[in-house]
Amino acid sequence: MNAPTRKLNSLSIFFPFYNEEANIKRVTQNALDIAGQVANRFEVILVNDGSRDRTGALADQLAQRHPEVRAVHNNPNLGYGRAVRRGLDEAKMDWVFFSDGDGQFDLGELPKLLALLSECDMPVGYRIDRADPFMRKANAYCWGTLVRALFGIKVRDIDCAFKLIPRSLLDSTTFESNGALISTELLAKATYAGLRIGEVGVHHYPRVAGEQTGANLRVIAKAFRELFKLHRKIRAERPHLAAAIAPA
Repeated sequence: MNAPTRKLNSLSIFFPFYNEEANIKRVTQNALDIAGQVANRFEVILVNDGSRDRTGALADQLAQRHPEVRAVHNNPNLGYGRAVRRGLDEAKMDWVFFSDGDGQFDLGELPKLLALLSECDMPVGYRIDRADPFMRKANAYCWGTLVRALFGIKVRDIDCAFKLIPRSLLDSTTFESNGALISTELLAKATYAGLRIGEVGVHHYPRVAGEQTGANLRVIAKAFRELFKLHRKIRAERPHLAAAIAPA
């Protein structure tokens, strides 16, 4: 892979983890390996979202072993959206990158996002070949079509957990989604603030350990109910977002 076109001054990387004891060490080490290549200063935040296995204990061990690593804990489990929000709240650097804790992305592709910064304000990934079951991909297609129509988001993969977020967005707004809607909220508020969102393809690999959560009917139904509520709220906030956030 070619070297990134620029190196960030500072970068926060975080992951939400729920019952990922088989993946957390590998994912954290991958983050440590790449972070120093793309940023002058960095931190890695492990968000343990009320795991029932050894994820929390392993997160604490990793934080003790590596000074760049911090472990934070939600007790009890609060759900994916709240875990992402916790990571956003904890992040202290100029740029914030997050991905899922299941290890299905190659963090070595993070320089692809940096290469987009000459032409956009917020680079995000899209999955080149999504390694998920058919029904999960079908649900994502329907969800993405509806979200793009409602919010005018010009992103092909709404929920791809490979996003680089500027500090300006985080400092100028708050996020409220508790579940799967968090990526929609991030992209919608960035769009309404006038930030230019760029996309690049990243690889998505099959889960090699642990069990997939989310995407059950109850979670999906709740997300659709919350979607229209979020749509009304963000549309009302749109003028304030545009005024408050200056492109990076």
